[in-house]
Amino acid sequence: MKTLSSRLAGIIVSIIIIASLSGCDELKHIANQAGSQRPLTNQEVISGLRQALVIGSDSAASRLSAVNGYYLDETVRINLPPEAGAITSNLSYIPGGEEIIEDIILRINRAAEDAAREAAPVFARAVSNMTIQDGFEILRGGDNAATNYLRENTASELYDLYHPRIQRSLDREIVGNVSTNEAWSTLTSRWNSLASSAAGRVANLQPVDTELDSFLTNRALDGLFLKLAAEEANIRNNAEARVTDLLQRVFGRAEGV
Repeated sequence: MKTLSSRLAGIIVSIIIIASLSGCDELKHIANQAGSQRPLTNQEVISGLRQALVIGSDSAASRLSAVNGYYLDETVRINLPPEAGAITSNLSYIPGGEEIIEDIILRINRAAEDAAREAAPVFARAVSNMTIQDGFEILRGGDNAATNYLRENTASELYDLYHPRIQRSLDREIVGNVSTNEAWSTLTSRWNSLASSAAGRVANLQPVDTELDSFLTNRALDGLFLKLAAEEANIRNNAEARVTDLLQRVFGRAEGV
């Protein structure tokens, strides 16, 4: 009888120990859950956003700096402005004219791809200057809030980066020792003379004052920020794109996870 009682006591003790250990694991799990829900610190927000911006801008710049990054992507491909129709129409009458037109566009896009290689450091400098206020405004903003922040803080420097490369592509001679810039200048001068004449005013013709190099540079930058916005939206909306624990914590908290 005593032996049976001892056995029962041992079984009861074992059950208590197992329950206790199980309880410790459960408490540990609850503690971990509680720890994962602690409020974000200002430094965590800033660090997480800086990670997101660096990852997103590096990815966008890398995509566009690849061969054909601009040229074969219809969403960012840089074409001549609509006013260039007269130039392209005239070139089409020249043997090989279509190839010449395509070569001009290819050169412009290659210049943009070349400039994109140096865009990442420009973004990195802007990211390093982000304030706590900037960070929380971006975190609570729309899908492109970070992109807008970078555009506001890098557009001028990026323009200076892209512009000379595109300018050089436009200054290269194409047909009859005439460059794209020279052909554009001739075209717009003749058109504006017509638009300002009596006949032009009667026909309500509007002068063309597009500066080709500026137009194409801004188109190149539009493409860069379009890709950056896509990268940002992906990080905000796709948990799998948050490739670090900090990104998961900051953006998971932002969406209410």
